[in-house]
Amino acid sequence: MRLEATDLVVGYAFPVCPPVTFSVGPGEALAVVGVNGTGKSTVLRTVLGMLPALGGEARIDGRAPDPRSARQRAAISHDLGDEVFFPGLSAAEHLELTALGHGGDSPGELAGELLTEFGLAERSRAVPSALSSGQRRRLLLAAAFARPRELLVLDEPESRLDTGARHRVADRLADEREAGRAVLFASHDPATVQLAATSVLVLSDDGVRITDAEDGADLVAGL
Repeated sequence: MRLEATDLVVGYAFPVCPPVTFSVGPGEALAVVGVNGTGKSTVLRTVLGMLPALGGEARIDGRAPDPRSARQRAAISHDLGDEVFFPGLSAAEHLELTALGHGGDSPGELAGELLTEFGLAERSRAVPSALSSGQRRRLLLAAAFARPRELLVLDEPESRLDTGARHRVADRLADEREAGRAVLFASHDPATVQLAATSVLVLSDDGVRITDAEDGADLVAGL
């Protein structure tokens, strides 16, 4: 699956950053970086069709993005930081239902693996409201990996995580692209950008540019 943006203008009634042009496809990971307020999250939501573009266009395998499309929902998994959970379900049940609802194989087994990977095994029976902020963040990330996917889109996956958890997430993103999936993520973490990204989209008030992962990580460290 290939996601493309051409002279894409994003914002709310007025642009929040200059037009962006990029492409990310199988085996590639594009990190979107910039200081707060430069439009990282808005870019992610617009390319998925959650917000209307103010100009230019986004395409997913040549089609306009449409979050209502069954094809798009089946091929794209995302975590944009919104804390949306199934009411009353435990962490394990949340992951099992997510996997089951999207046609995943062996949902119970997959849920167990993800709970262990994201350090939630001991809290598997807890409902989300009983989890800490960091644990809820890890549960949202685990849910994104519970879905079958060709494209993974994450907004600051390192947010509210300790150093060890951030490194594990960065490794997971690298594994995603090495498995032939496309990855698009916004990040403030230099280590995540350097390890996981194959290219970096830099947003600033002065303009937009594409650079490599090493230079992008250096830029993030200086923000």
